[in-house]
Amino acid sequence: MTDIAKLLGNEADQLLQHRCSTIPADQLYLPGPDFADRVMIDNNRSPRVLAAMQTLFNTGRLAKTGYLSILPVDQGVEHSAGASFAANPLYFDPKNIVELALEAGCNCVASTYGVLAAVSRRYAHKIPFLVKLNHNETLSYPTQYDQTLYASVEQAFNLGAQAVGATIYFGSEQSRRQIEEISAAFERAHELGMVTVLWAYLRNAAFKKDGVDYHASADLTGQANHLAATIGADIVKQKMAENNGGYKAINFGYTDERVYSKLTSDNPIDLVRYQLANCYMGRAGLINSGGAAGENDLSESVRTAVINKRAGGMGLILGRKAFKKSMKDGVALINAVQDVYLDKKVTIA
Repeated sequence: MTDIAKLLGNEADQLLQHRCSTIPADQLYLPGPDFADRVMIDNNRSPRVLAAMQTLFNTGRLAKTGYLSILPVDQGVEHSAGASFAANPLYFDPKNIVELALEAGCNCVASTYGVLAAVSRRYAHKIPFLVKLNHNETLSYPTQYDQTLYASVEQAFNLGAQAVGATIYFGSEQSRRQIEEISAAFERAHELGMVTVLWAYLRNAAFKKDGVDYHASADLTGQANHLAATIGADIVKQKMAENNGGYKAINFGYTDERVYSKLTSDNPIDLVRYQLANCYMGRAGLINSGGAAGENDLSESVRTAVINKRAGGMGLILGRKAFKKSMKDGVALINAVQDVYLDKKVTIA
């Protein structure tokens, strides 16, 4: 098993010993092997959606824990294929993307319609597929930031996917159109029996103020999570909170001083717990993103997993840190993250 405390370094005590005094754990709907029966049974999802969710929970190294380890590789569109796969050209071949997820024991592989359709007959019965329906297209010049539908829910269903995903840039000029598009897509996905996952991201130049980037502020991302749950996301993917006070710094919208004095603290676990509270107290599972590749990927990934798990989150969606390495090293990194969720000594704060 991974030496979690050693990888956390000077933050080990702060993260492993912290006890949350903001939002109590007993008020949350926490992950577990019975999540579909205990939590989702209350909502309006069909038996087919519950079965699809249970399929995710029953797959890979984290099977029957209630936690999810998802490999996302949609950067071929989002960041360009060259920028994404030059480090490892084997990932230009969709087969190797799925093989990485299989070798690492992931619950699910998430990618574009093109990638998953290219290999669906070979793999859709071996590991759950999550088709990302929309993407930001970066070939246009000047660069634009918008999410465009690349595939339909029916196409995802026909290739055998268990889930669909989408991104909404909350706060952007295009956000209201994206909300309408993805709300309709998620409704159709539920009709067909698929799980829905929303990348609930913020994008607005005004969210950077006085040298501070509030795109990962707990209060703003928390509201994005609440909107994600509102349009029917079964799972919310969010960037891990790095700061707080976005509403106050930008001086817009509506907030309450108790968000900062009672519902959060400076501890990153408490900031992520506030993100989770906005996912209907965990009725929609919260998974955090692994972030960009860098020099300290192993320690950063384990740190993110510890914070997510202790806050009450459902897992991690980690891509670039893994597929920009050799397959062997990518598998080892993903396994280290999974070890956090398998370690019973890492408990809810």
